[in-house]
Formats: sequence, structure tokens, C-alpha cells
Amino acid sequence: MSAGGTLRSVHVDTERAWGGGQRQVAWLAEGLARRGHATWLLARQAGRFADRLHGTGVAVSALEPLGEWDLLAAARIRTLARRVGAHLVVAHAAHAAALAAIATAGTGVRLVITRRVALPLRRGPVSLWKHRRAALVVAISERVERALVAGGVDASRIRVVPSGVDLGRPAEPATGATLRSLGLDPARPIAVMVSALIPPHKDPVVFLRAVAEARRTQPELQGLLVGGGPLIVAARRARSELGLGSAVSIAGHRDDAERLLAAGAVAVLSSRDEGLGTTLLDAMLWGVPVVATAAGGVREIVRDGVDGLLSPPGDGAALGAHLRAVLTDRRLSERLVAAGRERVRAFSSDLMVERTLDAYRQALYSAPC
Repeated sequence: MSAGGTLRSVHVDTERAWGGGQRQVAWLAEGLARRGHATWLLARQAGRFADRLHGTGVAVSALEPLGEWDLLAAARIRTLARRVGAHLVVAHAAHAAALAAIATAGTGVRLVITRRVALPLRRGPVSLWKHRRAALVVAISERVERALVAGGVDASRIRVVPSGVDLGRPAEPATGATLRSLGLDPARPIAVMVSALIPPHKDPVVFLRAVAEARRTQPELQGLLVGGGPLIVAARRARSELGLGSAVSIAGHRDDAERLLAAGAVAVLSSRDEGLGTTLLDAMLWGVPVVATAAGGVREIVRDGVDGLLSPPGDGAALGAHLRAVLTDRRLSERLVAAGRERVRAFSSDLMVERTLDAYRQALYSAPC
């Protein structure tokens, strides 16, 4: 491939559920195809991807690996990459990284791994092998980059490309009927947190403590927690212990999470650590004021006091005080919203695609692994 030529890339996503990472993959694939680059996608969520990418020119096929060392799945990736003359195979999930590393070994096709979480890499030779095989590891934030370096990945093989959002998406708030079906009163303010409830870096209990704190002076406030995962049990227990009862709805995984977020009076993220926190970008785009913990990559999005309010991770009282401030100080809320709408422009999906293309070209012209 010449410096300005057509890129041929095969992308692999093995996540079982649809989440923010899959949305990023879809925007990336569409953006590559729109720029004339031949793009193939193998994924567990093939049907959902196919619906999202219909008419874009991206070829989507199902891949259902039994695990990260499924040799038949790796062979499928290898066969496709060879058949289409791929320059790159790009892994977009942890299991996908192992499969793609096996698939590209000895082929001359460059491997790129995208890392979206700030969790430490698994210790051991296998994890190091697959990351060291990569011509490049794309990290979605500086926080993720630091985790990769701490895990033994050479900093020279890491490129930070922040995730993005489609600035053209209009806000489509959930209807009153939908909110009522969740036990919420559409006429009262709702603090919404959208987050996968997965340990150890997520912390829904702090969100519940913040809502309880804010309700001491703002009893009309309601809470809505959207997302599935093991920590939902702790969240339900905390709701009971804090006496929140029907004041907080714990909705679990929802396909309409974005619409629920857009219906909120304030968007909250209470993580202990975070790769980036793209749900906050959605909130900024749609004019929902942001209150969050200063956790990991969140600080790369939100400038405290400028386009959101940040509190220390784990501090429900401080987060609750910020909730109360946004709800009671109209000038503050309007200022945060206006600054947020400007801030989100630096995280557009178009910029993400262009930066990713530059990273892929770096991978193609780097020294062989």
C-alpha cells in the first residue's frame, strides 16, 4: 500500500454484547469505507453490525469463537485476510487479539490491537506475546496507554487515538411512557448513569450514594442506572440500604440506553477507573450537564468546572454535592452545557477515523515484529 493508497483491513470483534466499543467499531468501519478503503468485519454481533452498516460497503460476517485460542476461528480470520489481500488485521477485543495474533503469524499481514479499557494486562508470556506481535497497539486514551506500558508493551508501539462520537446524531430522548415503565416520573429531574457494571473499575454504589446525598435537599431527584453486569447485585442492595426504594430505577442492560441518557437532567459516571468514558461525550453532545468522578480517562474528556464537575473516585458525598449544584444553579448548568457542546467537537467520530488511519499507516511502515 502506498502512503495515500487504498487500505484493505479485516476487523475482528468477539464481544458477546453490544456496547460502546461496538459502536466505535461500527463508526470506524463506516468511516473507512466512506473514504474508499476496503473493509471487512468478523464479529459475534454480526447481525447488529450488518444492520448498522447496511449500504456502507463494509462486508460483515459472523465469527463465533469458542475461546481466545480457537484455532478454527483463527483459521477463518487467516483465510479471509489472505483471500482479500488484507494489509492489516485489527483486533477490537481481548479475545480477538489472541485470535488475530495466531491468524497473522507468518503471513506478513500486520496485526493491530485496539485497547479500550484501563485494566492491567494479564501477567504472563501469552499476553505479552500477542501484544508484542502487534505492529501497533491503539489506545483510546493516555490512561490506557499508561496501563499498557505498565503491562510491558513498548511505548513506541502504542498510538493514542481517542474514541469519538457522531456529531450529527440528534438527541432522541426516551418518551414519558418509557420513563414511566421504568417507575420514573417524567416531570421530575432524573440523574442518569449509563455504564457496564463490571468490577473492579465501575462503582454504581457511589452513584446511589450521590443520589441519596443530593436528595437530602432535592427530594424530587430520581436516579436511573442503566447497564448490566455483576455489580448490579451490589447496586440493588445499596438502593435498599440507602432507603432509595422507588426513587432509583435499576434498569439493567437496555438497547435504548442512549435515549434514556438524553432524557436525563444530568449525566453521571461514578467509576473508580475508566478507559475514557464516552457516555459523557454523548451527554455533552445532547446538552445534558455532566457530573462524574475524576477517574482515569474521564479527566481527558471533562475539564473540571469548565464542561463538567469532577469529584474524587469513591466519594459519594462530593458527587452528590455536584449533583445538587447542577440541579439548583441554572447558570452553572447552562455554562457547563455550552462548554460541553464545544468540547465534544474535539472528539468527533470523523477525527477518530482520520487519526486511526494515520495510526494504521504507521503500523504498515513500522519495523516487522
